Amino acid sequence: MKAVVCHEFGPIDALTFDDVPAKALAAGQVRVKVIAAGVNFPDLLMVQGKYQVKPPPPFTPGAECVGTIVEVGDGVGLRVGERVIVLPSWGAFAEELVVDARRLIPVPAGISDHVAAGLVLTYATSHHALVQRAALAPGETLLVLGAAGGVGLAAVEIGARLGARVIAAASTREKLAVCREHGAHETVCYGQVSLKDAVKELTGGKGADVIYDPVGGDLFDASLRCIAWKGRLLVVGFASGRIPEAPANLALLKGCSIVGVFWGGFIERERALFASNMEQLYGWVERGELRPYVSETYPLARAVEALRRVERREVVGKLVLTA
Repeated sequence: MKAVVCHEFGPIDALTFDDVPAKALAAGQVRVKVIAAGVNFPDLLMVQGKYQVKPPPPFTPGAECVGTIVEVGDGVGLRVGERVIVLPSWGAFAEELVVDARRLIPVPAGISDHVAAGLVLTYATSHHALVQRAALAPGETLLVLGAAGGVGLAAVEIGARLGARVIAAASTREKLAVCREHGAHETVCYGQVSLKDAVKELTGGKGADVIYDPVGGDLFDASLRCIAWKGRLLVVGFASGRIPEAPANLALLKGCSIVGVFWGGFIERERALFASNMEQLYGWVERGELRPYVSETYPLARAVEALRRVERREVVGKLVLTA
């Protein structure tokens, strides 16, 4: 079978598209034929050796995909032919993969392959962040940074669905136009204006009740200066490349909380709640209340090109690879 292979940590241009041997199936495992795989920022970091998870090279990147079960091992209560979402941590950028059955999620027939391929890491992360970690309430103001990216656009849609007033912040007006199409009530182009001043103006000086931050760096610093009294600043990621440090006096003066969002840890520790979250997300998508945006698809052989788009911050919504 064919797979994208990272032979050593480094630039994405060093990835190859190779013939690799099929893995043997052990008890409790399944073999899945990949239909489509979502492309995510952590895939880029993993290839570069900058992610908290570092699989030993050579390995195949890709943390989520949708596919069809073609073989089941002993002790697996699933059937050949079932369509499933797979969360393998890595290995999804391949024509097939072998995973533990617990890393599979059934997918409703009403959700397309392309949507299913890129749904979980972005929408389930943002759902957990806004519902469990922030307890976002109707009528509150939600500021989303990096709002046109995968997790950002998901947060915009989910925040609006939960009844919040959503302020989307992104680097270009073209990206912000997409955010408005997906539920943002107000927008801030932080490539052109001060984030702090713009949010203060839009909220009458009050600030944002919840701030969703997958970017870090300078935007995190600005967020602490435009957060409302008793606000919650969600630490989701550090796409800017700089992990910020929070001045403790600002948290004190604003009575605010800095809240970590570690979705991977959540799904390992709270499987029942994760399953409940997915049921709610599936329902919203099937009823058209969420509209996951896949902006482009690439064949698996062009994975490097897709990852370059991620690296250059050009992606709006999600990119998907098709096997």
